[in-house]
Amino acid sequence: MRAAWVVAVLLLVAGLSVWAVGRVRSRRRFATSAERVTFETLHTASLAAPPLRLGLTETSAGKSARHLRTLLGTPAIAISDTERSLVWEGPGDHHGDRLWRAAADGPLATGRPVVVPPEDLLCADPMCQVRGAVVVPITVDERTVGSLAAVTATEPGPGLVQAALETARWVSTQLELAELDQSKARLVRAEVRALRAQISPHFVYNALTTIASFVRTDPERARELLLEFADFTRYSFRSHGEFTTLAEELRSIDRYLTLERARFGDRLEVRLQIAPEVLPVAVPFLGVQPLVENAVRHGLAAKTGVGTVSIVAEDAGTACLISVEDDGVGMDPDILRQRAEGGGHVGLGNIDDRLRSVFGDEFGLVVETAPGAGTKVSMRIPKFHADVRAS
Repeated sequence: MRAAWVVAVLLLVAGLSVWAVGRVRSRRRFATSAERVTFETLHTASLAAPPLRLGLTETSAGKSARHLRTLLGTPAIAISDTERSLVWEGPGDHHGDRLWRAAADGPLATGRPVVVPPEDLLCADPMCQVRGAVVVPITVDERTVGSLAAVTATEPGPGLVQAALETARWVSTQLELAELDQSKARLVRAEVRALRAQISPHFVYNALTTIASFVRTDPERARELLLEFADFTRYSFRSHGEFTTLAEELRSIDRYLTLERARFGDRLEVRLQIAPEVLPVAVPFLGVQPLVENAVRHGLAAKTGVGTVSIVAEDAGTACLISVEDDGVGMDPDILRQRAEGGGHVGLGNIDDRLRSVFGDEFGLVVETAPGAGTKVSMRIPKFHADVRAS
């Protein structure tokens, strides 16, 4: 009996302990109802944001409307662009045409909000929850690009007007970010085109001249080099994808070096140290190849004797470390900095800008050089990034 009593006491104590811990955890998570409401609001906003970051379309409006209706706490909402109604979320969609006309005549035409009173939304359905609405503009860079209608089951009041305006401002901010993302993407595509245009005419001339020199003496070698040249140019001028895998970039680099070794002969040595686990890592298209071209062109072409280019790709936990180094003539760091700032080194500046714009400022190029000491260019790339996918 005594043992049973002790067990009962222990179970009671354990139960009280679990209850107390649960209370503490609950309090730690949300100390007040205001904290809980804040969390729920932020969570709902986070669900509505991703579709809007793709721009204002029927698809993005449809995916975000349910969450925006939750934010406003209204029976229904409607979203339009400047041409048409994109989505009606909630009951009472038979009032869609009326609210679209209110948007076209009001916010889309004047940029000012409009309150639609109950007498303007009368219908024959006694169960209809639509009794009024507030229609407000959605703007991007001071341009009205659409409207948001908050539908209410009562007379629209100042509180609903303010809530609709704040929600529309938040939507406008997401759309501005979408345009910024699109601008960055256009900039990256322009920078890639600039890199393609940088493929040296001298390299093309020298490669073809080298191939021609083998036509009579070694036709099979000439054929192999011509195929390497075709594959190199095909990769460099491909029209899709801002990112590729490190493996693909290295394959193109190998073709380039095959052509250069055919020209320089024993004067050019190449050393590779590539960790197999980083080969699938996504890197900017033409993000490493120009560094190798610079190493050969600027580092070794002006050097007497044998020159060496070293390419290293290492696994560094969550990142991949890539470096391209030559033992060529090097350069005064101040001169390099002046050329980069003045646009003289389009390749280096281009790659540095692309790395920073995608991954952040901590992922730019690091250049180490000095006269007579060669040059080493390094980069660090995250193995995984939400906005990056190789194609």
